[in-house]
Amino acid sequence: MTTTDDACATHAAHPRFAEALRGLGLGDLAGRARRFPEATRTAAEAAAAIGCELSQICKSLIFAADGVPVLVLMDGASRVDLERVREALGAQKVTRAGADVVRETTGYAIGGVPPFGHRSRTRVLADRSLLAHEVVWAAAGSPYAVFPMGPEELVATAGATLVDVRERSE
Repeated sequence: MTTTDDACATHAAHPRFAEALRGLGLGDLAGRARRFPEATRTAAEAAAAIGCELSQICKSLIFAADGVPVLVLMDGASRVDLERVREALGAQKVTRAGADVVRETTGYAIGGVPPFGHRSRTRVLADRSLLAHEVVWAAAGSPYAVFPMGPEELVATAGATLVDVRERSE
């Protein structure tokens, strides 16, 4: 039997992500996901659709550190500094991963990558800037859906290491 929450989750969060949430004991989050009629592939589009500050969006970005995928969680108002990521990981080279690597690693397309519940486990870094808010919004497995979560819980659930990897304003 399907509950109302399960039905809402099926329509808002991507089904695979909703299943991952249930597996983590966080099924209630899927029921709080919001679905939009238009894609919110960018942080600015998501913030406008939600009606929140740009920095309350949690971007899930995949990079390649010496060829190995790594997930970086960053607030929507900031950009990732690749040199700082390289230093945090002790890597020789860090580059942005291509769309095929993102999908292969996470199981999701760019613009809809959630902060956890991926196809394969990767190292995760979370920028401290996310902790400036009581609630942040992240993709729920689709460019059309987001979910709210406290940043400390999000970082813990993602198994992320807190770091400072955003670009500094000069």
